[in-house]
Amino acid sequence: MLTRREFTMSMIATGASAGLASLAACTAIKPTISSMAVDCHAHVFLRNLPMPDPRRAPSGYDASPEDFLHRLEANGMTHGVLVQPSFLGTDNSYLVAALRKYPNRFRGIAVVDPTVTGKQLDQLQDAGVVGIRLNQIGLPAPDFASPAWAALLKELWYRNWQVEVHQLAQSLKPIVDPLLSSGVNVVIDHFGRPDPKLGINDPGFQYLLTLGATRRVWIKLSGAYRNGADGRGQQIALDALPLLRESYGLQQLIWGSDWPHTLFEKTAFYSDQRTLLNQWLPDANDRHTVLADVPRKLFRF
Repeated sequence: MLTRREFTMSMIATGASAGLASLAACTAIKPTISSMAVDCHAHVFLRNLPMPDPRRAPSGYDASPEDFLHRLEANGMTHGVLVQPSFLGTDNSYLVAALRKYPNRFRGIAVVDPTVTGKQLDQLQDAGVVGIRLNQIGLPAPDFASPAWAALLKELWYRNWQVEVHQLAQSLKPIVDPLLSSGVNVVIDHFGRPDPKLGINDPGFQYLLTLGATRRVWIKLSGAYRNGADGRGQQIALDALPLLRESYGLQQLIWGSDWPHTLFEKTAFYSDQRTLLNQWLPDANDRHTVLADVPRKLFRF
């Protein structure tokens, strides 16, 4: 017999398969808390926006909020967390516009310069931003001891914002330790990005496992394909899940699709990523914890 939640999810998926909702319908839908299922990692952008950071800049397509809503509804999801793409730099205007357009559906993670003012942070917070992102792939750790960073971290702590970190596992410690010392909460992207060859034996991943006891670090079960080709990333995810669950508990784990899978658009698909979560967490109650209970509190839905 289906549980009430499973029945609700089935009805959502069935309705989505009958056809994509109109833009007006997307705006009107206000899912109830009981039906919540949150995708905690996705990006929105338009191809004609300035892209000052070329490291992962896509070309030739748009990823609009409406496109994302369609993916959510077609896969039994209800809410989403929009993460500012690194290639858009610190211009969060498109992100803010999406948050203001769908305040009941989205929360946001911005990218800011450490010299950002309190007034600018107020404006972001008013739009639905609940944290900032540090995409440090290929970059050294920020100078957290500088006056600008010290002031910003104090602001983030005061607002109870999170700092989302995207960095290879081997380079996490110089970033995460100072952040935890400042008192802020930390969210780690994509299983912590362990080395494809080392997998869970990566010393950086082993360091990550020691942070569960802080209760101030959350791990995103997302982007497994970024951790190794030809199924290697998925295998690392399977190996990592029991260790993460033991160290962090389900209350510190969240899921994200990583849509629109920049740099992997031809090989990664939303429905496949959502299906992987069922393999990682086959129990429906466990998935409800990760998809609803944890993100509802962490992202203030």
